[in-house]
Formats: sequence, C-alpha cells, structure tokens
Amino acid sequence: MIELATLLAFAFTVLVIELTPGPNMAWLAVLSVSEGRRAGFAAVAGVALGLAVIAAAAALGLGAVIERYDWLYQGLRWAGVIFLLYLGLEGWLKASGVQAIPAHQSNLRYFARGFLINALNPKAALFYVAVFPQFIDPARPVPMQAALLAGISVTIATAIHLAIVALAGSARTFLEDPARHRVFQRVLSLLLVGVAIWLLFATAR
Repeated sequence: MIELATLLAFAFTVLVIELTPGPNMAWLAVLSVSEGRRAGFAAVAGVALGLAVIAAAAALGLGAVIERYDWLYQGLRWAGVIFLLYLGLEGWLKASGVQAIPAHQSNLRYFARGFLINALNPKAALFYVAVFPQFIDPARPVPMQAALLAGISVTIATAIHLAIVALAGSARTFLEDPARHRVFQRVLSLLLVGVAIWLLFATAR
C-alpha cells in the first residue's frame, strides 16, 4: 500500500517532531514527578486520543482533496515544507517554559486535559493536514494510506510519551538543565530543517 522507504521517512519525520521539546514533553515529565506515574499514564491516554481524533478527521477528507485537486496537493506540499521549517526555526529560537501543575486532581481530569491540549492544538492539526499528503500516493487507495500513517504517528507519539512518564525523574532533570536543553533542542531543530528540505525535492511532481 505504501513503500517501505516512504513509511520509514514518515516515521523519522514524526519521531523528530515528537522528540522536539514542547508542551507535551515538559508537561508529562513534571506531572509524572509531582503526581505519580498513574497520573502521567492517564494524561498519555488523553494525549493519544486527542491525536487520534485529529488524525481521523484529516484522513476522512483527505482522499477526495488529493485525488481531485493537484493544485491543492501542491499547496499542501508547500505548506508542509514551510510548517517544518517553522518548527525548526521556532525550536532554535524559542526557550521553553514549564508551568506548575495544580496538585490533587483526579486521573480523569489529567486524561481530559491531555485530550484537550492535543485535540485543540493547531500545530497538531496542521501537521496532519499539511504533512500527510507528502507521503501519500494519489494513485493508490488514499483513505487506507492515511489511516496507516495516522496509526504510525499516534503509535510513535504515544511510545515517546510513555517513555517520558516512565523516566520522569530523568526527564525532569534534563529539562531543568538549560545548557543541555538548548543543545538538544537545536540539534532536533536542524534535523527538522533537513526533513523539510528533503520533502521539498522528494515530493515534487
């Protein structure tokens, strides 16, 4: 359905984006340290559901758009490249801040918060709408390809989030070290720029 090289490229793109320090990474680390792993796992479940909802919404309308309008495909292609360049520049320039997590909330509330943070995240929505078409072949069944890519994306994101919760102590220590955080963030930002440049040439048609 999708060539192995394309799947690997997509998985790498998702991995780099998910490893770039952001709200989910910082929030899950601090939450798990302050409230325990059960709260962290509840939040991860909410995050995963939020991402799945956005992915499903994008996948449902993706087929007809790509198959009927080549000009729109090109627009989304360029939007995907620009979006990745934006993330790379933002990661390079922007310093992340971690806000305190209110204590003594139920796991259900952590689940709901994780869901809302991602379901209402315009960056997540833009990723699925703008980047998905770069890895989809319009000559093949588009809905099935979109569903497969969505599953890969949510799986990778959830695996990383679970690892952050499981290693919350180490993650929090890492995030509190400004020098290490800056180096790590800039390396991932450069990788995002590299992915954007690769997409610009690999998806031309």
